[in-house]
Amino acid sequence: MLTEPPAAPAQMHGRAGRNLPAAIGIGVGLGAYVVLSLIYLKPAFVVLVASALVLATVELHEALKKQGMTSAIIPISIGSVAIAFGSYFAGRQEPVVFSTTSVLLASLALTVLASLIWRMPKGVAGFVRDSAASLLIIAYVPLLGSFAALMLAEEQGAARIVTFLLIVVMSDTGGYIAGVLFGKHPMVPKISPKKSWEGLAGSLIFGAAAGVCMAVFLLHVPFWVGIILGISLVAAGTCGDLVESMIKRDLGIKDMSSFLPGHGGVMDRLDSLLLAAPVAWLIMYLFVPGR
Repeated sequence: MLTEPPAAPAQMHGRAGRNLPAAIGIGVGLGAYVVLSLIYLKPAFVVLVASALVLATVELHEALKKQGMTSAIIPISIGSVAIAFGSYFAGRQEPVVFSTTSVLLASLALTVLASLIWRMPKGVAGFVRDSAASLLIIAYVPLLGSFAALMLAEEQGAARIVTFLLIVVMSDTGGYIAGVLFGKHPMVPKISPKKSWEGLAGSLIFGAAAGVCMAVFLLHVPFWVGIILGISLVAAGTCGDLVESMIKRDLGIKDMSSFLPGHGGVMDRLDSLLLAAPVAWLIMYLFVPGR
């Protein structure tokens, strides 16, 4: 009778049945890697970004194959690495020979071109379907993820990355706490039944508070920049979570993969970050001067 855990706590935690010690261990390990790389060796952080993008593209590739859509995963994976490292090192070079914009656009264009050519030997049947899968993955993962490398390449790059990551993490934390304690009104039940308006309010409070703290004490800009950052990243991160939920529901899967024990797939961790990255880069590009 007592061999199985009570049902109530499992229902409270949205990821029942996950390996909690493994989840905590991986979370702590990744957090330590991020902190140490940003302090001592920034290219090591780009290695993490590139690795995450490649794993995420593989997850999407495998998920789309279940619907008969086969992307050009090899050129996309190579392109993801080139986009991440090219965007970072182009921004760090002195003197500037190629702008980060030109390197990013060239890397994206070559990745798209290589993906289309890669599919050609298989013939006409299904070409549009498979090419659409490739273009979806390229736009969704390496393009959006490249903005993390762009942020790191700028002055105060580490501070920009920490601000971006902390706001998204605090948004998720606030949303979880408020959703568990007060969540009664579903926000988008057809897409994500567990998301509530109360959870969104918690995300906004925690995200804005983190944004203000980072703006004032780390980026050294006015507090209102932090408010803009907080609200904007909460909105973008929430949309990112919903976009991935829609993809998984359409494909009929719960997790993208089991690459991260206790967490599910890499995309299940990147969903909020991917859509928030370009928003964070743009706001800090406009309101946070280099020092």
